[in-house]
Amino acid sequence: MGTSRGLKVCCAVTAIFIVMIAIIFTILAFTVFKPKDPEITIYPQGLENIGFGLGGISNLSTANVNVSVAMIVAINNRNYGSFKFKNATAFVNYRGDVVGTVPIEQARVPAHGKLNISTVAAFMMDRLTANASFWEDVLAGSVNLSTDATMHGKVIMFKVFKIQASVPSRCDISLFIQSQSVESICKTKIKL
Repeated sequence: MGTSRGLKVCCAVTAIFIVMIAIIFTILAFTVFKPKDPEITIYPQGLENIGFGLGGISNLSTANVNVSVAMIVAINNRNYGSFKFKNATAFVNYRGDVVGTVPIEQARVPAHGKLNISTVAAFMMDRLTANASFWEDVLAGSVNLSTDATMHGKVIMFKVFKIQASVPSRCDISLFIQSQSVESICKTKIKL
């Protein structure tokens, strides 16, 4: 009879302990370890390469100009897990038209860490200048662009848990002609 009572007490204590641990892990998962969106900022560095090409002397309408702009993409990971992502490409848009690409090489952003990625944005100026609104925006003093990119990879928590994730990012970039300055505002949303 004594061993039966001891067994019941042991099972009850074990069950209470397991429930408490489950409650603690649930609270931590929804508060401390809840995924936070990374902060992404773009810092253009300046013109790197300007190339001119003509389709022929007699046909100047096929002229194209490609401009490369060196830039730093700064990623601030505010999570307890690191994020390792694969190669990605950001597309630069001007009023709905793709006018450039930005390659982003694979990397690992450490937990609560920062990462600066050097890259080059290749602009297709023929597409940009073909838009009727481009010269109006230049004369008005600012050109507004946007970039869209999605980085696919894994979130690694405590070097044990590996969860597939993707981070879509959208940046609104304003180029101010008069002051020759750039302002960028980026929005991201992590998807597990």
